[in-house]
Amino acid sequence: MNFFSSNKKIGILGGGQLGKMLLASTRKWNITTHVLDPNNNAPANLCCNNFICGDYKDFDTVYKFGKNLDLITYEIEHVNLKALIKLKEEGVKIYPSPENLRVIQNKYLQKKFYIENDIPTAKYLFFKSKNDIIKAISSKKIKFPFVWKSTSMGYDGFGVKIVKNIQDFDRLNDLECICEDLVKLDKELAVIVCRNPNGEIVTYPTVEMEFNNESNQVEYVLCPARISNEISQKANQIALSVSKSFQHIGLLAVELFLTKNKKILVNEVAPRPHNSGHYSIEGAKTNQFDQHIRAILNLPLGDTSSISPTVMLNLVGDKNHNGIVQYKNINELFKFPGVNPHIYGKKQTRPFRKMGHITITNTSIVKAKDIAKKIKKIISIISK
Repeated sequence: MNFFSSNKKIGILGGGQLGKMLLASTRKWNITTHVLDPNNNAPANLCCNNFICGDYKDFDTVYKFGKNLDLITYEIEHVNLKALIKLKEEGVKIYPSPENLRVIQNKYLQKKFYIENDIPTAKYLFFKSKNDIIKAISSKKIKFPFVWKSTSMGYDGFGVKIVKNIQDFDRLNDLECICEDLVKLDKELAVIVCRNPNGEIVTYPTVEMEFNNESNQVEYVLCPARISNEISQKANQIALSVSKSFQHIGLLAVELFLTKNKKILVNEVAPRPHNSGHYSIEGAKTNQFDQHIRAILNLPLGDTSSISPTVMLNLVGDKNHNGIVQYKNINELFKFPGVNPHIYGKKQTRPFRKMGHITITNTSIVKAKDIAKKIKKIISIISK
């Protein structure tokens, strides 16, 4: 099926920054795109052929959006699954599949999937309510500290809390959740795997992720990760085993824990372009967005090797600002070598909202990280 300069149409559910960056690839290749997002000012509205303002969680909206498309992908998991199943039954190609999405949308089902497929992951228990957690603590089935995760709608650090004592329960929502053992971490890693319908598979180098303690969001991504070759190869093998179990099409970002005793555990996955792969825009021979489009169109996959050591820094809204965005001191960026800013085009800032990212390429990962830290001190994203 030829999508290049043709009347074939790709639909993207979600019009955020990931959608916008996917559209940079489809624009290069003159592929017709339709985007559905509830925000008429979504970043992807700037770049697609046809933008529909609508709720991607609503059955009728998603079904109506997709029924005249040839292929659908998504940049966010929280979309209407039943509509995608119906569209697939009617012949629309959907990558990654609704079957995979059903598991990935729910953290409890994800955990069950890992256990059933012998994939190493942290121990957990499933709970329907906060009261059930309290009972489990009383009976010593679970003990402090532990990690609380809502089973659905969690992303970018939301829906995840470290619970150190009973007072922390005030911060938890009363809904279905899982509680995991708090892993003694050495590092957090990620490997992106890409697979096309022909079964061709490639992996990107293992990256290291550093998180902001306050927001629990990724702050820095370093490629290559500062780990041994042995650990990197083990991470790659585990990511490939996850990919094989899902039999996904397109990108699958596999987030991993490296424990203090050098075990590697799967945290969770994302079936789409991912924050951990943004470094690849300047830092890899084939960036993750081109790669995802290649995969879902069943094209030969690209070279994932790195061009140079690269650090990515997320640009997020200042925690004390909410309103029309202003980028303070952004001109200072261009004084630094190897710096590539990506501003997403969101008009409103709020605390810790992802507003852009910067990649820094360098011959040294240490020097690239030093530049990223300097930039972080200079730039602030505030409201007018």
